[in-house]
Amino acid sequence: MTFTFARTPELQFGPGTIARLPEFAARYGTRLLLVIGGSSLQRSPHWPQLMAGSKARGLDVSVISVSGEPSPELVDSAVRRYQSAGIDVVAAIGGGSVIDSGKAIAAMLTIPDHSVTEYLEGLPGVQSPPGTTLPFIAAPTTAGTGSEATKNAVLAKPGEYKRSLRHDHFVPALAIIDPELACSCPPAVTAACGMDALTQLLEGLVSRGASPLSDALALSGIVRCAAFLVPAATDRGTDIATRAGMGYAAYLSGIVLANAGLGIVHGLAGPLGARFPVPHGLACGVLLPPAFAITVKALSARAPHSPALAKCAQAGTILAGGAGHPSPDLLIEQLHRLAAVMNLPKLGQFGIREEHLPALVAAAGQKTHPVQLLPDEISAILHAAL
Repeated sequence: MTFTFARTPELQFGPGTIARLPEFAARYGTRLLLVIGGSSLQRSPHWPQLMAGSKARGLDVSVISVSGEPSPELVDSAVRRYQSAGIDVVAAIGGGSVIDSGKAIAAMLTIPDHSVTEYLEGLPGVQSPPGTTLPFIAAPTTAGTGSEATKNAVLAKPGEYKRSLRHDHFVPALAIIDPELACSCPPAVTAACGMDALTQLLEGLVSRGASPLSDALALSGIVRCAAFLVPAATDRGTDIATRAGMGYAAYLSGIVLANAGLGIVHGLAGPLGARFPVPHGLACGVLLPPAFAITVKALSARAPHSPALAKCAQAGTILAGGAGHPSPDLLIEQLHRLAAVMNLPKLGQFGIREEHLPALVAAAGQKTHPVQLLPDEISAILHAAL
């Protein structure tokens, strides 16, 4: 058996830990660039606490507020603005897009004469980034992308592309997971983010790149999703233990995807998000049940001895709370149940029509999916999600 495992961030986990961000930032210097999402954090009780803590530590704090998915233009603009400010450390408090923004800004501030588009995977003529970065601290306010544990930042140019800035050195120096930050996350956002985390755990579990270590983490995360995903998105969104459970699951999902890889759901969610205004987590949640249904069918027909089938059965049993006969079909049943409870809107509500499917199929990446799906099978996944 041979496998590798990527570096993970230092982790500070638990209620109230966000108050220590100034303490951790001060390890690296006195000039902090803080990336946040909108003004909700500034209206929260955490903001005066953070500002007072920063003042006590002698930190000079500059603040960038971002909204929506990060673009190359946003990153380049931030770098131009702060390249002469002597920034020592970058921190991001927000959802996955905010953390991706901070991660990219931290990296590009070390090479301010370059545009981030020179290093985005898949663009014509790009080169590998040098891997230099300022120290970066990630504090998620949602539980979904796991960006606080990964080495890539996803940037988007609406209508054209979604691409990653990626390097092993871009893993955050520190992740602060404070479940109090997620308590104000709206139910619909909680549901979409939670389904993203579950997708990453499941795709990593059945991935061709999986290892015993990534499997253990994936299963641990799925256990938390089984216990806390529905409550977090429905009637227990302000419960700290519930938010902590999903924060833990999302963090593990980031570690799992970084080490085991992803599959067809994310291979479709990327092109969908690039071409249409579909939130990433929502796309994952809607695609997840049909993608695994078609994958199980394909595995049963073409690779009946694949360990992915047994893993699907194991995950299904976990999501069913131990009830039902263990089988891959039980997983499909549970995924459809979760999608129904979450009441996620279908892709058709975002302007996606039958005539768009061929281009989306052609753009889909199968990454480390356990079986190579045929174009008709990928089209069927999309059709079921319309």
